Amino acid sequence: MRLLNASGCLDALTAPDVARSLDAFVSKTVTPQPREGNAPVRVAETDSGMLNSIGLANPGRDVFLADTLPQLRALGVPLWISVGGFNAREYAETCAQLADVTVELNLSCPNVEEAADTAAAIVAACRAATKLPLYAKLSPANWDIGEVAKAVQAAGADGLSLVNTIRGAALDDDLAPKLGTVTGGYSGPALKPIALAAVYAAYRATQMPIVGMGGVMSGRDALELVACGAQDVALGTILFSDPDAPARVRAELSAELAALGVADVDDVRGRAHEIRFEVAARG
Repeated sequence: MRLLNASGCLDALTAPDVARSLDAFVSKTVTPQPREGNAPVRVAETDSGMLNSIGLANPGRDVFLADTLPQLRALGVPLWISVGGFNAREYAETCAQLADVTVELNLSCPNVEEAADTAAAIVAACRAATKLPLYAKLSPANWDIGEVAKAVQAAGADGLSLVNTIRGAALDDDLAPKLGTVTGGYSGPALKPIALAAVYAAYRATQMPIVGMGGVMSGRDALELVACGAQDVALGTILFSDPDAPARVRAELSAELAALGVADVDDVRGRAHEIRFEVAARG
């Protein structure tokens, strides 16, 4: 199991030691044109998580390729580049200009208008443009995420990233929206049950490699995502408050495995499916 960061939850150039403590670093989403992002306020805390409405703020593809990417390569960590756009062509054009990275296709940002093309169409266009590994990052708002997973698998995706944030809102003491855009992407501990359900459904439907994310705060959280079918795990909101989380989560995961009498975390992958069917068979 590899431990990554969720896109947008870690600036590797300002916190290089944290980035190097991961097995791979995932960049902020890159779009063809520069984006200033959404109007403030962009971040708001809630009782059990965080809302963000960054709006894919980034310097654009040309600056990223010429300036940011060489600096990220200098960190010596395997790189995943999060690619965004507003139609399949934009995604594919960025993918065609990347090399020696894994590509995560951000198909589900809740803070901007979604591309008109379907997730499968975007994946197909990117598959035609590159031979790099392609991971499709899907929204937990999909009611039948297993069917979406099968569609992107058929279109050429090599893996899935589950889940992105889900749209939410919060009000202040005066009953005004806390975010400048009213709604934003909700993350934090409360997202974990949603992530578990999505990973479970997608693994059952496809058996694809999955990076599980959403509410991971501890080694136990990581273990549960793996049991539902995740091959790798990404840390998100926790990195804002605990930069030592990668080492802590690994240590806690080792303790959880020891308590179960399991030597390798990979041996736990999909166990929730096996136990479910064992119980059904006994019943």
